[in-house]
Amino acid sequence: AGRMQSSRSKPCSCPSLKLREVASMYFTMVAAFLVILVVALQGSAPRESDFPYKVPLDLQGLLELSWNVSYPEQAVHFQLLIRELQFGLLFGMSDRGKFENADLAVLWSDGHNSYFGDAWSDAKGQLHMDSQQDYQLLGARRAPEGLYLLFRRAFSTCDPKDYLIEDGTVHLIYGILEKPVHSLHAINVSALHGGLQRVQLLKPNISIPELPRDMKTMEITAPDVVIPSQETTYWCYMAELPEGFPKHHIVMYEPVITVGNEALVHHMEVFQCTADFDSFPHYNGPCDSKMKPERLNYCRHVLAAWAMGAQAFYYPEEAGLAFGGPGSSRYLRLEIHYHNPLVFKGRRDSSGIRLFYTATLRPHDAGIMELGLVYTPVMAIPPGEDSFTLTGYCTDKCTQLALPPAGIHIFASQLHTHLAGRAVVTVLSRDGREQQVVNADRHYSPHFQEIRMLKEVVAVFPGDELITTCTYNTEDRSRATVGGFGILEEMCVNYVHYYPQTQLELCKSAVDPGYLHRYFNLVNRFNDEEICMCPQVSVPQQFYSIPWNTFNRDVLKSLYGFAPISMHCNKSSAVRFPGQWEKQPLPSITERLREPSPRCPPSPGPQPAVPVPLQLGQLRRD
Repeated sequence: AGRMQSSRSKPCSCPSLKLREVASMYFTMVAAFLVILVVALQGSAPRESDFPYKVPLDLQGLLELSWNVSYPEQAVHFQLLIRELQFGLLFGMSDRGKFENADLAVLWSDGHNSYFGDAWSDAKGQLHMDSQQDYQLLGARRAPEGLYLLFRRAFSTCDPKDYLIEDGTVHLIYGILEKPVHSLHAINVSALHGGLQRVQLLKPNISIPELPRDMKTMEITAPDVVIPSQETTYWCYMAELPEGFPKHHIVMYEPVITVGNEALVHHMEVFQCTADFDSFPHYNGPCDSKMKPERLNYCRHVLAAWAMGAQAFYYPEEAGLAFGGPGSSRYLRLEIHYHNPLVFKGRRDSSGIRLFYTATLRPHDAGIMELGLVYTPVMAIPPGEDSFTLTGYCTDKCTQLALPPAGIHIFASQLHTHLAGRAVVTVLSRDGREQQVVNADRHYSPHFQEIRMLKEVVAVFPGDELITTCTYNTEDRSRATVGGFGILEEMCVNYVHYYPQTQLELCKSAVDPGYLHRYFNLVNRFNDEEICMCPQVSVPQQFYSIPWNTFNRDVLKSLYGFAPISMHCNKSSAVRFPGQWEKQPLPSITERLREPSPRCPPSPGPQPAVPVPLQLGQLRRD
């Protein structure tokens, strides 16, 4: 950016141009002319098959984003449908979905002339035209349903003002311009009508497996529910399989969304209940209601999970998720998260999940294994931290004992924390050397959790280690956040989906409680304030009474980095595999994976930091 500005500030003495530069300028002018030409065209909408992924950006459904991913080009192609164009809009990406420090594509109009450009916002929300124009306009066309805007963006641009598009969650932001704008600098970001939408932009390029001929479908859907007129609702509905339903394999599932509710249905899950109870009560109501039967808490085995922007989920050809048959409960719980910030009243909904299953069993049952940290208060995050990490281990000793000699194959993963979680990553390690990332989300949001198919299947062998690290932000909290089940407590979990199923259902760790007790004693010795170390005082209470100075924070951080761990190497019945699991040494990593360096696209040469004019005709307020 600096180079471009300095070259523009010099007076032009017009030296003789090389042929290559003349040709470059000529093609740039031709390209600009073609864009203006394409933009002026009236035409039919682009084919849906060109843009397989789709989300509504706003709750009224006025903005609809579709996209495709080109891994050979390392680029995303966007198609934005604007149903009611006023005087333009902002669309872009930022670290956590804020309008400050954002990377933006902007369409704006002064009422007569329209322009498109790549811009960025500073920490105060002030817009600046980017000296490197990396949102490339491909065209725009009007259709009966609105204006289609087509543009392209490389994953990595090596422009410090641009957002790096990577695997995991991307926070998309949008803002609608309701008045004519005479220049980019005149746009006041804080006054915009806008919002954010979270998606996984870089969908894995997986070929769809062949589906069995005897495949049947079953819909687990809400029974014409009236969506409560409040911002957030978790709705629970109990369904049951037919009596005597034999063992089947689920081979895929997809969402069923009631037309018109696409922006309200945030995510959905289908859980199977435990076989420990013969029956479960019927229930249809909010999950947090006092009327909800206690027994529904025993319906926690995930069969399917969908979040906004996700498509159908396919199991690999070699495996299916078993349900039905002996030892399997007939009872299922559907949970739907409705996100209704505009508080619509009287909306009816019959959304849910469609399961595709077969009686012709595949070679392997798929399994789900929990990695990360045990739900215990011994793992805690001090208040006021902008980036505090906790790590959970699945050790070589556990995989050596519990995995078959040929290993297992992880094909999907669902990351999970509570409200303070900001990033989650699981790495596979072998003989002390990190081998590969199983799943990573550096822009993780607890409000967007889905089962994601992995780009490549990860093979895990006996003796391998799976290390899961979560990063938390507690800047808005005044006391320590401890591990646990409560929403203001924390978790660090990766539910990995794999085959063939083994007895190992949970492979997690926590710091040794004896070493934590020594930490409390040390803190007590170094602080004036007396912290009660009596056995009757709970671990959370001891954490809450710590004065969080730099010393106490740093010692806790280093304790988690060296103290031995308590390993939970558990079978499905919550019974540990036989062996000594207390005071286990931390796995030592001698060789870490190198951070991949962003691939910079070939530079097209200096492009002027000027917007592209569009022939959209005169715009006015409806």
